[in-house]
Amino acid sequence: MSHLTNGSSQCLWTSICIVLFVMSMARGAVSTNYGEALTKSLLYFEAQRSGKLPMKQRVTWRGDSALRDGSDVHVDLTGGYYDAGDNMKFGFPLAFTTTMLAWSSIEMSSQLKSHKEYQHVLVALKWATDYLIKAHPQPNVLYGQVGDGNSDHGCWMRPEDMTTPRPSYRIDPQHPGADLAGETAAAMAAASIAFSRSNGAYAKVLIGHAKALFEFAKAHPGKYQSSITDAGRFYASSGYEDELLWAAAWLHRATNDQYYLNYITHASNSGGPRTVFSWDDKFVGAQVLVAKLALEGKVASNGKIAEYKSMAEQFICNCAQKGSNNVKKTPGGLLWFLPWNNLQYTASASFVLSAYSKYLKDAKASIQCPHGALGASDLLNVARSQVDYILGSNPQKMSYMVGFGTNYPKKPHHRAASIISITKDKTPVACKAGFDKWFHNPAPNPNVLTGAVVGGPNENDFYGDDRSDYQHAEPAPVTAAPLVGVLAAVA
Repeated sequence: MSHLTNGSSQCLWTSICIVLFVMSMARGAVSTNYGEALTKSLLYFEAQRSGKLPMKQRVTWRGDSALRDGSDVHVDLTGGYYDAGDNMKFGFPLAFTTTMLAWSSIEMSSQLKSHKEYQHVLVALKWATDYLIKAHPQPNVLYGQVGDGNSDHGCWMRPEDMTTPRPSYRIDPQHPGADLAGETAAAMAAASIAFSRSNGAYAKVLIGHAKALFEFAKAHPGKYQSSITDAGRFYASSGYEDELLWAAAWLHRATNDQYYLNYITHASNSGGPRTVFSWDDKFVGAQVLVAKLALEGKVASNGKIAEYKSMAEQFICNCAQKGSNNVKKTPGGLLWFLPWNNLQYTASASFVLSAYSKYLKDAKASIQCPHGALGASDLLNVARSQVDYILGSNPQKMSYMVGFGTNYPKKPHHRAASIISITKDKTPVACKAGFDKWFHNPAPNPNVLTGAVVGGPNENDFYGDDRSDYQHAEPAPVTAAPLVGVLAAVA
């Protein structure tokens, strides 16, 4: 056995201290980075704003836009968020974005407060719900789209310069859309919970809209694209049973009214095992909310309730690679669901894992998967691994959040970000001229779309940063909203 001199012993101890210090700093840096990503994810919503911008607008390269929306039907439909990289307002994905922002604010409120982002989440949420309230002027009338998809996509213009048609489309008893009405009901109900403590009067207004929309959806079944055909080319719905369950689950959570629980327990379709949770398929969300009731002991975990809980946990097991039908992963470790904007599905699945982790922890419970048990920390670790991938721990060493880190997408598919800001050059950018001067410009976007998460890499972890590749390069609010909650959970 060799003997260390005092000098070498001191040197070894110093080296150990340095290593420990570096490790602790690294842990701190990761924590700080999650907080930074959370802050930036909320700035993205300000870049997506339509209408008259507020005095406290932090994304200053944007200006007022679409101030006459709804004028064709004599209803004020200004405000809300633009969809993805275009200048459209599609109500179906917007309502899901709203529900997920609300869920994030409810479930991760303490973490959001500790990172001083809670108020920013509520501001982002209210920008959406203020618009949805305006879009629901009568109990059985809901405006579900503003803008013409084909003409909008045929132009490359800043929203501030828009000259494309802005028709307003609605559903009503003669032109039903139970999916659109149901999702909007879910959004209003979830938001009513989010605002219940800080703005009780507003929460009461929201729950009133939620109840009316749920009854409208129940009484008038049908898919909304049969009534708003233009939306079908961009956001076609696969059905409406999931939205009705999802709305009932949120209404029950907001009101504790047995009426909504009865709807859930008597529904003929619980969704079965699902492979994705998205703007089109909310079954997993409804299943998770019902499972929460069972874990809390508020309902007996048998019969239909046990079925919902089992389906929720099957989805979670598959995401955690311990199920009987595991979600595919890229070689770099990203959960891979679908080729078009895959990160939206990764974000929503990671949210489910984060929320369910909290429910398991509170209930001191675990999940028994076909290939092993999962505890609360296991679920959060899977969610964290996905966030780490998105923020740069991937084969390309690229952050898929714009403005986060140094190596991030410089050319996301986004009209407003890719054209010089109207605050720098007020010269109008015409419909086709925008393609020539800006869309096909090889230079990075002149405006950094901070906090936006692009569609992401392909199934082999490759990302080309090509503005014309809207399948991978286009960011969307439906990705950002659940990610807000995940980032808060892991921060």
